[in-house]
Amino acid sequence: MGRKGFYYDQTVCIGCRTCQVACKNKNQLEVGTLFRQVHTFETGSFPNARVYHYAATCNHCENPARVAVCPNAAMFIDETDGTVQHDDTKCIGCEYCVKACPYGVPQYIESKSKTHKCDACYQLRAIGEQPACVAGCPMRALEFGEIDELRAKHPDAVNQIAALPDASETNPSVAISAKEYALTQEGKKVLV
Repeated sequence: MGRKGFYYDQTVCIGCRTCQVACKNKNQLEVGTLFRQVHTFETGSFPNARVYHYAATCNHCENPARVAVCPNAAMFIDETDGTVQHDDTKCIGCEYCVKACPYGVPQYIESKSKTHKCDACYQLRAIGEQPACVAGCPMRALEFGEIDELRAKHPDAVNQIAALPDASETNPSVAISAKEYALTQEGKKVLV
């Protein structure tokens, strides 16, 4: 089984948040709930101040912590493509997955009394389309596909930047063409 994942080109991302809006719209999410969220980080100081963005969503990890703690098997790894999926019919809203995910991905949706997360637009992909975030990005900073193929296509991409938790814990299915200073400087999160 191949694992699918996201490629993110941080070097061309302008932080416009179109991917975030496309995801929110496609999933009809309530105010305050985001499955893809663009974070902006500031590093250094004048005259060497720098800014970088990170478009965060589910990394569809090989060893997802949230799957391991789900008491009802509502979080699971899809056997066909290796993505981490969520079964609403099994979710009991315990929020164990929310607390376990080092990336803070699962969202508790109060009106449904359930958690949910990015499913890599499973339904769109089933009809041959790209995930909404990928299709919406005006800079083409996002790609989705077999993670091994994406890493081969972008050999300088990494799965770890300073602002993210240790990738060795979960082995995220992500490839990032990172800005040099994003690799070494976590930075201060900027509210936009």
